[in-house]
Amino acid sequence: MTILGIESSCDETSAAVVKDGNVLSNVISSQLVHKRYGGVVPELASRAHQRLILEVVGEALGQANSAREDLDGIAATYGPGLIGALLVGLNFGKAMAYGLGIPFVGVNHMEGHLYSNMLRQPAHGFPFLALIVSGGHTMLVHVIERFSHHVLGETRDDASGEAFDKVAKMLKLGYPGGPVIDSMARKGNPEAIRFPRSFLGDESFDFSFSGIKTAVLYHVRDHGLPSTEQGMADLCASFQEAIVDVLVGKTIRAARQCRVEDISVAGGVSANSRLRSRLEVECKKHGFRLFTPPLEYCMDNGAMIAYVGWMKLGQGIRSPLSLPAVAALELL
Repeated sequence: MTILGIESSCDETSAAVVKDGNVLSNVISSQLVHKRYGGVVPELASRAHQRLILEVVGEALGQANSAREDLDGIAATYGPGLIGALLVGLNFGKAMAYGLGIPFVGVNHMEGHLYSNMLRQPAHGFPFLALIVSGGHTMLVHVIERFSHHVLGETRDDASGEAFDKVAKMLKLGYPGGPVIDSMARKGNPEAIRFPRSFLGDESFDFSFSGIKTAVLYHVRDHGLPSTEQGMADLCASFQEAIVDVLVGKTIRAARQCRVEDISVAGGVSANSRLRSRLEVECKKHGFRLFTPPLEYCMDNGAMIAYVGWMKLGQGIRSPLSLPAVAALELL
């Protein structure tokens, strides 16, 4: 089966072609227009998707050396995300499927991240524990088998990626915040400033990152922005370490409780070098196998949507063309 996947939940317009579980193409167009505003502007995102969608889909088919007539199905993200942005990719996918007379399936964006580490070999087996960390979501999921999973915990307020973006804006480092803080932190001392870690109790797998964001705000209020590059690096490293401590600590504890062998981490924040290195150390220490996606699959991408679509359509699962976009879609 050859499946076209379309992703437009936020500020990346992406399309990919997957054939029998193998990625033939994965085209991602990031919207640089949001940098000047320090965050994603929903209306601008929707308009950019409209301008880019036809070109991106055409390029994905071209790179895969596939014609529209070669497609056996189309998958598109229908939530969660920005409602206007979702509608562009979702409606394009439904219209294209209708015009070609082939099946359509809607994909939960979080399911895409959940299975993104299966896009390359060797892949993890089942069951496994997934840590999903992105701009809008932070969650731990126990995956028993395909499409059978249990959400152990998720963020109660700010997601980890959101905290990175907000702190970067606070420190006047620009947007998106994750990559720039990661880069600055490599030169800094993670023990320079002791920021609070919110574990929400010994038994909880939920997350809360609003407190660390507020702690950085108070630090800057009381001490001002660092006047040297080393001072800024130390501040970034200390903030990042507080985030990573919580993510790694809860992930290892959840994996031990679920008695899995494999741990998967995915989402935009999974590209963070400190998170990857700390997880590698702790997984080796506790006997877990760690799976992290290539950088192109960390960000929002059409390949993960096409892959989940391929799995669903292979099991006879399809969606009606009346499927609506759902901004606050949950991972059930």
